[in-house]
Amino acid sequence: MRRACEIRTTGTWNGATAIDRVVLDADERHRRRITLTGECGTAFLLDLPHATALRDGDGLVLEDGSIVRVAGKPESLVEIAAASAHELVRLAWHIGNRHTDVQVVGETLRIRRDHALEDMLRGLGARLVPVDAPFDPEPGAYEHGDNHDHGH
Repeated sequence: MRRACEIRTTGTWNGATAIDRVVLDADERHRRRITLTGECGTAFLLDLPHATALRDGDGLVLEDGSIVRVAGKPESLVEIAAASAHELVRLAWHIGNRHTDVQVVGETLRIRRDHALEDMLRGLGARLVPVDAPFDPEPGAYEHGDNHDHGH
């Protein structure tokens, strides 16, 4: 089976050169090793040295140099806006306090639909808009992938 052991991040390669595409939600895109099959039938083993959050638009480089594009599967999300930057930071703090994945999109935040969180955010003055879109949440503070020893 063909293997993909390298990632080209979105914007660093020409997406038009992709030989195939795999469509995965945010959870499915956090992988180290998995067998995948693209929409055009390209089967390959994703074989990375550590679990990595693949992002919409990344390219998985196969052993022969060809690239399979990673596409984010649209998910049921809610876009969160606030009256000011200060209020948006306040909302982000409350979301983070609930250990909820969040994506920053311009001057808004996105989270997966969750009625309890949405009620809380409305109560805090947020403007919410449901959207279906690929979800690329911020990586966790310890998910930078450089494996530095921080003396812990």
